[in-house]
Amino acid sequence: MLAHLPSSAPDLVVEGRPDTTPDVIDGVAYARLYGEPLFRMPTDLYIPPDALEVFLEAFEGPLDLLLYLIRKQNFNILDIPMAQVTKQYLQYVDQIRLHNLELAAEYLLMAAMLIEIKSRMLLPVRKADTGEEAADPRAELVRRLLEYEQMKLASQQIDALPQLGRDYVRTQIYIEQSIVTRWPEVEVVDLQQAWADLLKRAKLTAHHMISREELSVREHMTAILRRLQSTKFVEFADLFDPSRGVPVVVVNFVALLELAKETLIEITQAEPFAPIYVRLAYAPS
Repeated sequence: MLAHLPSSAPDLVVEGRPDTTPDVIDGVAYARLYGEPLFRMPTDLYIPPDALEVFLEAFEGPLDLLLYLIRKQNFNILDIPMAQVTKQYLQYVDQIRLHNLELAAEYLLMAAMLIEIKSRMLLPVRKADTGEEAADPRAELVRRLLEYEQMKLASQQIDALPQLGRDYVRTQIYIEQSIVTRWPEVEVVDLQQAWADLLKRAKLTAHHMISREELSVREHMTAILRRLQSTKFVEFADLFDPSRGVPVVVVNFVALLELAKETLIEITQAEPFAPIYVRLAYAPS
């Protein structure tokens, strides 16, 4: 459709009258064709009849078209009138074959299936060998239609959900970096937990300090000999003082072994598992 002409444009040719449109209308062209100004109406203007097509209904496939025909006329999907539905379906297929043969090929398979079902329904019903009644020829088609309808309704429900960019936009806020940082407040419980963690780490990194103590085996050997000079026998355990610590006990035991090695003392036992006694191996002067 052409746009409105300028108010200064003269009348066009009407009923065979000569065109009085001047070559230039106040020096302004009312249209441009390939960049060139157009001051006169073209005499060979032609608009093909199929330049504009209006599609009142659009279907996503044969099942969608078939479901539309059934629901539009309130047919019972479990008892489809095949003759009427097949006729309407073929009419639509004939229309799309005139414009899009590739698209029509997709619908021809369903048309063949409808014609087959219609033909099988015209034949007399025969019972199966087991005595049961034969299945309805429309059963498989009904199953496919019900499944398709469920999926279509589900897709419509999903499409109705709010979508980013279509129904709403994500809010973006610009924050100045110069804003003073506000630190969160510290609760008493947080401080207690931090102190407990600090103590736990301190225990893991604690060092064992060893102090050096000068112990002489000779001094302990002398002490044992002095102890034995005052008595005839001394029980083995009485020669040690555990309260002085493990190092003193070890050195005292080494001193005892040195005295036994030098045959200065004797270590005796009356019977198995009896107490062990220590005595001098010589008579004191």
